[in-house]
Amino acid sequence: MPAKGLALAEGKQDLVVVESPTKARTLERMLGNEYKVEASFGHIRDLPKSKMGVDLKTFLPEYVVPDDSEKQVRLLRREAKAAAHVWLATDLDREGEAIAWHIADVIKVPASKLRRVTFHEITPAAIKDSFKHPRDINQDLVNAQQARRVVDRLVGYTMSPLLWKKIRYGLSAGRVQSVALRLVVDREREIQAFAPQEYWSIEALLANMAGESFTAEVIQLKGKKLEIPNGEAAEKHRAALEKAAYVVKSLETRESGRNAAPSFTTSTLQQEASRKLGFAVRRTMVVAQQLYEGVSLGDAPVGLITYMRTDSLHVAESALRQAKDVVTREFGAEYALEHPRHYKTRSKGAQEAHEAIRPTDLSRTPGYLKRYLKPDQLKLYTLIWQRMLASQMAPARFENTRLDVEAGQYVLRANGRRVIFDGFLRVYSEGRDDDQEEKEALPLPVVTAGEALKLFELKPSQHFTQPPPRFTEASLVKALEEFGIGRPSTYAPTISTLVGRRYVRKEGRALIPEDVGFVVTDFLKEHFSDIVDTGFTARMEEDLDKIAEGEVEWVPVVRDFFGPFSKRVEEKTKSVKKSDVTETATDKTCPKCGRPVVIKLGRFGRFYSCTGFKKTKKGEPQPPGACDYAEPLEGQAEPQIEIIEGEMCPDCGKPLAKRRGRFGPFIGCTGYPDCKYVKKQVEKMGVVCPDCGKGELVRRRGRGRSVFFGCERYPECTFTARELPSKDAA
Repeated sequence: MPAKGLALAEGKQDLVVVESPTKARTLERMLGNEYKVEASFGHIRDLPKSKMGVDLKTFLPEYVVPDDSEKQVRLLRREAKAAAHVWLATDLDREGEAIAWHIADVIKVPASKLRRVTFHEITPAAIKDSFKHPRDINQDLVNAQQARRVVDRLVGYTMSPLLWKKIRYGLSAGRVQSVALRLVVDREREIQAFAPQEYWSIEALLANMAGESFTAEVIQLKGKKLEIPNGEAAEKHRAALEKAAYVVKSLETRESGRNAAPSFTTSTLQQEASRKLGFAVRRTMVVAQQLYEGVSLGDAPVGLITYMRTDSLHVAESALRQAKDVVTREFGAEYALEHPRHYKTRSKGAQEAHEAIRPTDLSRTPGYLKRYLKPDQLKLYTLIWQRMLASQMAPARFENTRLDVEAGQYVLRANGRRVIFDGFLRVYSEGRDDDQEEKEALPLPVVTAGEALKLFELKPSQHFTQPPPRFTEASLVKALEEFGIGRPSTYAPTISTLVGRRYVRKEGRALIPEDVGFVVTDFLKEHFSDIVDTGFTARMEEDLDKIAEGEVEWVPVVRDFFGPFSKRVEEKTKSVKKSDVTETATDKTCPKCGRPVVIKLGRFGRFYSCTGFKKTKKGEPQPPGACDYAEPLEGQAEPQIEIIEGEMCPDCGKPLAKRRGRFGPFIGCTGYPDCKYVKKQVEKMGVVCPDCGKGELVRRRGRGRSVFFGCERYPECTFTARELPSKDAA
């Protein structure tokens, strides 16, 4: 075989075009010398950023090649002209199909030279098979992507200017983004409106004749469910229970089994990586893309997982057979299934890919790959490997015991569980959406009906009903999927936009709407209810699926949506005043001039403002007769500052204190506003720099107050990262 990269003497090379350089390098190694592989670097053509880019009569898009893609276009045209054939090997979803279509149109070669190939995994066998079975570009998939792109552009470029005029410059709206924001805002309002109710429970610590102890909860009184509303009632019941004799009333034992969850889809991977690894949705997709496109295992890059944007639960039979072999080898024959377990895909839109997300070769265990993968890659690969393997393992089996105890007119209950066979739990257990630890049911001691029990302790406990939990990235993705809103490729950019536009902020894992998020949602709910309606948005997704299946034409779908929408935008532009949206009347009067006070939306949230305030140019004072009174809303004023003992301001000598500003906590002078000293703080993250291995990573702020992490040894070490690497990154 000739040296790699040299043209074959007997003829021209074929050109293969993919999206990314990483994927190109992996494919070039697998395809050999007959092929030259180039990357398009994503979308080589798109709608222009400077204008709408859609003809509002025909709804046909006006595509342009961005300036930063011009050089690559010239390269691809040159290589395509010289090649014997051009293989378009972009991803197998709608987005990938559209990229292939754009490339074919831009490189300007005869259709007879073009071949379209797709593969759900980047392995030699999958690549070889796909190149044996090329096809034409699927225009229905292209049209579905065009429809989505055009509708999203029409919404964004029509609605965003309206938000600028009626609320604040720089805001944006989106077909999926606005519904996601509404879900977060509506949940926050549920939490705000929630009125906790007090209730109590009583647990008894009991022991059998052999002295083995267990706890049981009081559940009934005189045959009816016991409800304890307050501490006084709890004490009354405790006193009565203290005098009672405790006897085993009944004992029931039954066996149960539980199967593992299926291999990952895009959304379940995003959810589980958030729960178990603390990964943001965007971080999960970046790492998954790396694992799919290829990681070097010493001498050559290898695709380690199947395509990561998928709704499908289907797994190839060859992978199922390998899973049985790996389970048998790693854990024993009793953990393997006699016949493979198949999972049925429930999603209506599961046309995006052929398989669930799984390792391309299960024999590549996480232990084997540890020396080749970066920490984030290893964590995500391990999660995918464990989930796939567990899905083909024997069910876990349990012995469940329910023990009822009689104490006078009261009944107490204890539940116990004993693992008979751990099955798939040997490898993997699914995470939870909330942060609450599941109460573990422990095995109960051996007792018999009628056996007398000894009371050691009665413990009344106060509780309060809890509001619904705030959305996390994981639970928001789950909700969007359940409502049928968006598709695998949209979840990560949607959440990133909400945080990036400061519609919501993240506190720990929770997504909390900012004031502007409330205002935008209320405006859209009142004037554009369908845009933030989950049912309407889900129906649009169904229409896109029908376009992809060739059942309907895409232009009429867009026209039917945009006609009524554009008329409403025009009407609301004229009829709605900015003050109607950004100001709320109050019963307060201005302490300076006596005029009414309103709540306004400012750059950093809502605040009280006098109606006598006049907008002026930056730095100019208020004109005569105007009033500059303003103050934070109740509950939003800065809390009591915490003086730092022994630390004095180097500028004025006054004590320093911990304070909180609009960008978070800081240490500043108590003499503010006369003294504006702020202590520069370096927040160490407890993570060794993965680049130099010497310094520790610290939190820093960049342009636009964006947060990133960098090595404390800067400028000797210039390592930076948007996401905090794991502690074992070095």
